[in-house]
Amino acid sequence: MSVDVVARVRDAVAAVTDPELRRPLGELDMVRDIAVRDGVAEVGIALTIVGCPAADRIERDVRDAAAAVAGIDAVDVRVGVMSPAERTALTEKLRGGRAKREMPFGPDSLTRVIAVTSGKGGVGKSTVTANLAVALAAQGLRVGLIDADVHGFSIPGLLGLVDADGLPPAPTRIDDLILPPVAYGVKVISIGMFLRRPGEEAAGAVAWRGPMLHRTVQQFLTDVFFGDLDVLLLDMPPGTGDVAISVGQLLPHADVLVVTTPQAAAAEVAVRSGLVARQTGQRPIGVIENMAAMTLPDGTVLDLFGAGGGAEVARALSSDDAAVPLLASVPLSPALRTGGDDGRPVVLSAPDDPAARAIVEAATALATRPRGLAGKPLRLGV
Repeated sequence: MSVDVVARVRDAVAAVTDPELRRPLGELDMVRDIAVRDGVAEVGIALTIVGCPAADRIERDVRDAAAAVAGIDAVDVRVGVMSPAERTALTEKLRGGRAKREMPFGPDSLTRVIAVTSGKGGVGKSTVTANLAVALAAQGLRVGLIDADVHGFSIPGLLGLVDADGLPPAPTRIDDLILPPVAYGVKVISIGMFLRRPGEEAAGAVAWRGPMLHRTVQQFLTDVFFGDLDVLLLDMPPGTGDVAISVGQLLPHADVLVVTTPQAAAAEVAVRSGLVARQTGQRPIGVIENMAAMTLPDGTVLDLFGAGGGAEVARALSSDDAAVPLLASVPLSPALRTGGDDGRPVVLSAPDDPAARAIVEAATALATRPRGLAGKPLRLGV
């Protein structure tokens, strides 16, 4: 068989994307020897680790890519594993020259960081955050999501990143690099993914104080390989405690999105979370009112939690220098609730639902809001 056919098989295999790293195998140096004999392509690839959870998919995609080359009648895929030296070289390449433990989301980063906060629990902050992330990804943005609510983590369940027992998957590790699982186009990391123990029916509880909480958030920001992101969302715990302070220290340039309900008591507390964020240097950029009035089939309007809370939070956080808008008012919605329980975000499962439309409206406002690039290196090639 001609050298040309071998080259075409190599090109086809090299273009296959690793589903976890989201980069072509050729770019990751995972393609090994390739030969073609009597119409049979013998393809060698090297996985990053033993027991790679994406192994079956990669092998299938490689087989399909090679079989699609003209002149190939059968494909024999031979799967190996990278050596320690090759893994080290790969992790260095993925870091893009950054040192270990160096956070890629500093002030010079082109990734927009948005911390989603609330003053109190029970306002649907995590549900809103999960749906916002999916809505942003559906608009073509590269999105990452950190479940920073360490004590009350719920993002994996809301995005369907759980098995039949309701337990989140353990992330793949390449040496000291953690690869976040992907759901609906969103790269996700949560402490719940590290608490699973064989034989247990539920993820363990977290009983940590300040130093451990700070270290966890810091590791999520430094050790998890999100790749190039347009937006990084952080689902913050309610209130203004240790995690809020840590995020303020680690990401003082982050934008802050405040979630409240229409209830006056909830709105009053929500304002505090925005004010504390501003004290750390972060910038409140908007308010989302959740559990707003819903219209019943007979036309009756049910305002179970009152009205006006979101507008009041926006007014209280606005100043002469910067207005903080009410980005959306999300009505009470059975579809939003069932979507969260089933791990199917309402913005995809029921896009015509009023709650879904309101969240997509907020996501569109965030996606079209320009990022400030003043003083940031643009990393243009010469």
